[in-house]
Amino acid sequence: MITLIIAIFFVGYIIIAFEHKIRINKSASALLIGVLCWTVYILMSDDTHIITEKLNASLGELSGILFFLMGAMTIVELIDAHDGFEVITSKITTTNKIKLLWIICTLSFFLSAVLDNLTTTIVMVSLLRKLIDDKNDRLLFVGMVIIAANAGGAWSPIGDVTTTMLWIGGQITAGNIMYKLIVPSLVSIIVPMLFVSLQLKGTTARPLISDTASVNPTTNGERKLVFILGLGALIFVPVFKTITHLPPFMGVLFGLGILWIVTEIIHNGKNDEDKNFLSVVHALRKIDVPSILFFLGILIAIAALQSTGVLTTLAQLMNEKFDDLNIIVPLIGLLSAIIDNVPLVAASMGMYDLATYPTDSYLWEFLAYCAGTGGSILIIGSAAGVAAMGMEKIDFIWYLKKISWLAVLGYFAGILCYVRMEHVFH
Repeated sequence: MITLIIAIFFVGYIIIAFEHKIRINKSASALLIGVLCWTVYILMSDDTHIITEKLNASLGELSGILFFLMGAMTIVELIDAHDGFEVITSKITTTNKIKLLWIICTLSFFLSAVLDNLTTTIVMVSLLRKLIDDKNDRLLFVGMVIIAANAGGAWSPIGDVTTTMLWIGGQITAGNIMYKLIVPSLVSIIVPMLFVSLQLKGTTARPLISDTASVNPTTNGERKLVFILGLGALIFVPVFKTITHLPPFMGVLFGLGILWIVTEIIHNGKNDEDKNFLSVVHALRKIDVPSILFFLGILIAIAALQSTGVLTTLAQLMNEKFDDLNIIVPLIGLLSAIIDNVPLVAASMGMYDLATYPTDSYLWEFLAYCAGTGGSILIIGSAAGVAAMGMEKIDFIWYLKKISWLAVLGYFAGILCYVRMEHVFH
């Protein structure tokens, strides 16, 4: 049974990777492998009731991620409909590719620590659409945003799901993880930026904008209001979670509800055509539903691997085989590029107890860095990558050729930095 499930997962993974060659939409492939994995699991098990309960429990966790993604995408689409990103794009005046790269990556890195890597990627990809017209140039920048957002999320307790898991579980403390990982995380994005800077030449051109007055009937005040409220709603999510202890998607839905009411009020006097264009209902129609379904399929398939014990067995096998944290933890990071980092970190938290590895020990800090940044190596290795893949229709193979090697360089540069710092200071 387990062998068949693993085979289905990897065959499906290959089909997704070669989506453009075989011309089958990745969302269809992801949904199919997700359903097939669970179908094999339940048909070859004696107690179907337990399997159903496991699926329902997994779906409960996954639905939170999907609703968060939908809510964040809707807020960003609403800001975009109001030309709210003009507040930022008007401040970024440079057209020099190298300068723009450093500005965008720096913004992504620090914004990810405040929001999270998924939300930051959604915001920055929307911003890049306003800044770069050439598709090839924009895709390269989007790839760098994925690396920067994942690196920024690794050193913040609220920047990445796995870091948050470790923080809530008591494996790390907020102040220490920020202090210990900010330098290695910076290294992991600076190294790729240096290599890309050597390749970039010339300037970028912004997309041509027609007469916005006839297309977008919003005032300057309305644009600023929606931008501030939208960005504020996203920033408020970790605060909401800390105060209420409710999952992040509740904070996003709360912010979306507030924004929905405000936009209904400020556009109340406009004609129906303008109101429709500027409404949350219109924004909901524009979000990329196939990408959300792709995310659902992949996460369901991974949940099957987790429920059958494959991931836990894999973690235990690495522990027995290598018995060296400097090998095991980087391997977990590399695996997170193929398999979602959340179940891998969850398995690690179950394997290593706090009595042996107390709070803020080497293991937990190193795991936070590797699991957070390792997902950048493949486009579907992180939520940030999946979101960008859907928004910009990025090809798996293109990312593998153009971005993966940069992510690998940054990943191992950050590892060397962290290990060296620990050796010097401890």
